[in-house]
Amino acid sequence: MMWLLGPIIPACLSLCYRSLFKIFIRVSEDWVWTTQFRPNISVLLRGLMCQIFQCPPTHTSCQSVFINQWWNSLSEGHRTVSGIIAANVVVFCCWRVPSLQRSMMKYFTSNPASKTLCLPMLLSTFSHYSFFHMAANMYVLWSFSSSIVSILGREQFLAVYLSAGVISTMFSYVCKTASGRLGPSLGASGAIMTVLAAVCTKMPEAKLAIIFLPMYAFSAGTALKAILAMDTAGLFLGWRYFDHAAHLGGALFGMWYIMYGHELIWKNREPLVKVWHDLRTKGPGRGGSGGSGPL
Repeated sequence: MMWLLGPIIPACLSLCYRSLFKIFIRVSEDWVWTTQFRPNISVLLRGLMCQIFQCPPTHTSCQSVFINQWWNSLSEGHRTVSGIIAANVVVFCCWRVPSLQRSMMKYFTSNPASKTLCLPMLLSTFSHYSFFHMAANMYVLWSFSSSIVSILGREQFLAVYLSAGVISTMFSYVCKTASGRLGPSLGASGAIMTVLAAVCTKMPEAKLAIIFLPMYAFSAGTALKAILAMDTAGLFLGWRYFDHAAHLGGALFGMWYIMYGHELIWKNREPLVKVWHDLRTKGPGRGGSGGSGPL
């Protein structure tokens, strides 16, 4: 037994010392920040904002001017996905509440073996347990939002995004059931793959780059082919780190919708949309027009 305890005891002691050191540093930093730096930085930022935005020297008004100018500077695509990102952040915070864990597992994870099948197909699209998973997905959505909204228009984009979440989850259900690899999945990756595939199909010559490797640029068409190849390989080889079936289903749906779906679905919904807009614009002094752009 001693040959087992020999390497374990020093490792445990090292871990304890490292944890205590981190706690001491964190407490020290919090004390210095609270007592010395935070008030000065708050005053400095308040004065800076008042100088930049030329507003009265009150923190609330400067903050309001800053938020309004920031919001107005966003593209229509960025403003459209801001609500989606906010919903993902709220659901991510709900995962941190212990009393909600049972409900989160039931409604915000998709699993073909679960008794609740339909509602999680949509809700799991807004669900992330890992912060890195959520941050990566929301960054990709934010990056492609201006392009996809300019292609589809705001209303059509929202309809396609929500449909993509359901369709990619359904594709995952079928593949999991066929392979016998049942288990929960969550995340917006399937819907975001639809967005990415739609943009890459519509603009295959557009140049893309990886965030940490901006010097390596490649065409959108090449990126889409590489993603499809990787997810196809992951599906047939049984890789389980990602839900490759949902990714592949989302990508195929995005490609199909750009090539055929707009003609088959969106252009035939005009009578229904006209009724909806008439209901929205009824009332004294109100008027409106359609919010979707041409493909």
